[in-house]
Amino acid sequence: MSAAELLLRIHDLDLLSMELGDAAYTSRLRRLGLEVAPFQNVDPHRAELVAALDARWRQHYERALRRYGSGVAAVRGRVCQGCFMTLPRGAAAFMVDGVSTCEACGRILFWGARTAPESN
Repeated sequence: MSAAELLLRIHDLDLLSMELGDAAYTSRLRRLGLEVAPFQNVDPHRAELVAALDARWRQHYERALRRYGSGVAAVRGRVCQGCFMTLPRGAAAFMVDGVSTCEACGRILFWGARTAPESN
């Protein structure tokens, strides 16, 4: 599994953990008529994914997660959706293992299928 895939899975687990661990959020879901199953701890699975991740990407992700509450940001039209700064035209060229970071906020950038840089 690539570093980008690992980071996205870890990010998804972190979001799930934050949302389902929030009593106000689960209460709103119940008021909407949705059934919310009891929350299961995802830490063992997260730890397994983190162990497979390169240390430098883990540090970038954890730092952005602590600082902003989200370690990954999507890119739309060369704009980081975390801090809304326009990325330089060559930002995609600095990808390592399919991963790059925003120069402004430090979040891991997710280049979706439409915004993914073309590989030559």
